[in-house]
Amino acid sequence: MKVAGIAARLAAAAGTGVAAGLVAVSGPAVAAAAPGCVPWTTERVAEGYGTLENLAFDGRGGMLLSESSLTGSDGAIRRLEANGSRTTAVPEVKAPGAIVVVGDTAYFTTGNGFVSGLLGRSDGTIDALDLDTGAVTTVETALTMPNGLAQLPDGDFVVSRDIGQSTGLTRVPGSAELPSGFAPSLSSTNGVAYDETTRRLYVATTFNPVTTVAAVDIDHPDASPRRFDLPGVGPINSADDLTVGPDGSVYVALNVAGTVVRLDPATGAQCTIAAGLPLVSSVRFGSGPGWDPNALYATSFLGTVVKLTPPAP
Repeated sequence: MKVAGIAARLAAAAGTGVAAGLVAVSGPAVAAAAPGCVPWTTERVAEGYGTLENLAFDGRGGMLLSESSLTGSDGAIRRLEANGSRTTAVPEVKAPGAIVVVGDTAYFTTGNGFVSGLLGRSDGTIDALDLDTGAVTTVETALTMPNGLAQLPDGDFVVSRDIGQSTGLTRVPGSAELPSGFAPSLSSTNGVAYDETTRRLYVATTFNPVTTVAAVDIDHPDASPRRFDLPGVGPINSADDLTVGPDGSVYVALNVAGTVVRLDPATGAQCTIAAGLPLVSSVRFGSGPGWDPNALYATSFLGTVVKLTPPAP
């Protein structure tokens, strides 16, 4: 979601005064939280990037970042180490979206631009970065605004789209078959994350009137998924990416609201664990040398990376 998408989200926020509450995080601080929730501490670990859409850990000491310009005309996959060292993993990537690391390969989407979604341009791809050699190959083409990305146990991918027509999920087979719809009852889909323990694909919606996190049974994707509604108006929340934590909870970045919400899918209980994170876009738990596996790391459209640390038990 580049300049037009950011403007749309901020316009919606400004209409209700939410934009006034978007304050930058600098240094260790305690984030605001809803009653009954224990806030996590926040600390900025990097800044100065372009628009950051997504992140993933490569398991070998690096955080991979999807970076774009505001227009989405150029971008790259950047690599950040815990000591602050920065390199470029893949240069000249047009509108990169989600990143998923599987073994020695990092998969990422391209063509995740507002114009592509609005006009229905099938200029998106899924590319694969070999983490050992640095070689990049394209594994799927002709996708329209592939935003979120997850890989299923059989090797197929699921991509999401939240702007334009057919704003749902697409299953991209690892074989020579054609892509097909997935969980057709969902629309305005954005973040997707697969939980191998429950065999559920969790999906966040962005622009629907009500913000929803859906739990799709991958063995029965056409069945109506269990849905969890989050408080607030959908476009003003603007749910973006999400992840499943080691505790089995789902952690959702609410972009315009500037918050991160924890959802327990077993009980439906919710907690705002962090606030005051302007245009937060993606969240992942630390993985690999130098990164805290108990902490949640968050990117933003403002080019920042923030560490969220849970309270001591």
